[in-house]
Amino acid sequence: MNLFATASTVAICSYALLSTVYKTAQVFYTLPTKVAPTSGDPAGGEPWPSVDVIIPSYNEAPRTLSDCLASIASQEYAGKLQVYVVDDGSANRDALVGVQEEYGHDPRFNFIALPKNVGKRKAQIAAVRRSCGDLVLNVDSDTILAPDVVTRLALKMQDQAIGAAMGQLAASNRSETWLTRLIDMEYWLACNEERAAQARFGAVMCCCGPCAMYRRSALLSVLDQYETQRFRGKPSDFGEDRHLTILMLKAGFRTEYVPEAVAATVVPDRIGPYLRQQLRWARSTFRDTLLSLHLLRGLNIYLTLDVIGQNLGPLLLSLSVLAGLAQFVTTGTVPWTACLTLAAMTIVRCSVAAFRARQLRFLGFSLHTLINISLLLPLKAYALCTLSNSDWLSRSSATKVPDIGGALSKPTLVGSEATYSEQQ
Repeated sequence: MNLFATASTVAICSYALLSTVYKTAQVFYTLPTKVAPTSGDPAGGEPWPSVDVIIPSYNEAPRTLSDCLASIASQEYAGKLQVYVVDDGSANRDALVGVQEEYGHDPRFNFIALPKNVGKRKAQIAAVRRSCGDLVLNVDSDTILAPDVVTRLALKMQDQAIGAAMGQLAASNRSETWLTRLIDMEYWLACNEERAAQARFGAVMCCCGPCAMYRRSALLSVLDQYETQRFRGKPSDFGEDRHLTILMLKAGFRTEYVPEAVAATVVPDRIGPYLRQQLRWARSTFRDTLLSLHLLRGLNIYLTLDVIGQNLGPLLLSLSVLAGLAQFVTTGTVPWTACLTLAAMTIVRCSVAAFRARQLRFLGFSLHTLINISLLLPLKAYALCTLSNSDWLSRSSATKVPDIGGALSKPTLVGSEATYSEQQ
């Protein structure tokens, strides 16, 4: 066995050991616990808190925005609900007049038109400063909420120690392509494994942008830090959901996950937009992981394992792949140990996911291993080397996403690569 073969074997065995410990702990902490059933009304006969729904929109297609607003208008919420739709200097503002007229007669809806594009974060903040509800629900403009989302999130927020809570995400255009089906499974795993395990300790590390509720008093306490985030001296204007979540944890608040609050959002249906999205997410994750490291001392040891598993695991896998390729090039031999170990891990993980979700389609998630090795690992390496880059990487042309199916059974949505709602 030459040096490259040894390096590949050691790296893949270390990766397998780390992943086994991490994923076993993760699944264990997602198992249900014995908790008192939640009442359908606020505790102690208290009135329902007022909720402000904030929807920043940039170059969104009228049909997409209309479907989003329709899902909010039909919320079955007993408390006061106000909706703030912020147009962030869209180039297609004239095309959105009909949407504004459709909902302008509803006293719950408020439309804010910013004179120029200032970015999703500042658009959100503009609405936060004009509203006054007890709770703030951030929603992306291409997202459709189930009718009980506001109620379920508001019930979770009864605990004053909770600063933020997110719902479960699904791909509204899941049936479109093989990629959207894969992303929908990826979302299920991210929500019902990663976030669910983190929520066991009140420390969800990223309350995702399409559907995340915040306590206004907690949000106001970190709003200036959120607005002025910088990295290496440059303003940071993406990854706002992860950064805001970390600020909540730094301020001493719990962050939670509510699987019953289901939101369906449009996901990339082609590999190019998907990789651009993943590049932004990777940069954001690396940046805010550095920011959150000192928090780990005050959290459960599982959260430390979670950070190690998500960051050291890909590094070990990359080392194994590179050493295996070098072995093949220099000796002409296939790194069978690495290949078979990775195949076995993939089969086990997909089988466990299929069992937990009670859906055989998760066996098809094995394709993600190939995408991870061939595309996502190199992309993460590039992201790590370009952390100071804050480009959104979105093209200016709009594309149509036809005839979506999906979790909430809504009609066709039209998305645009120029919008910033794709950040999810």
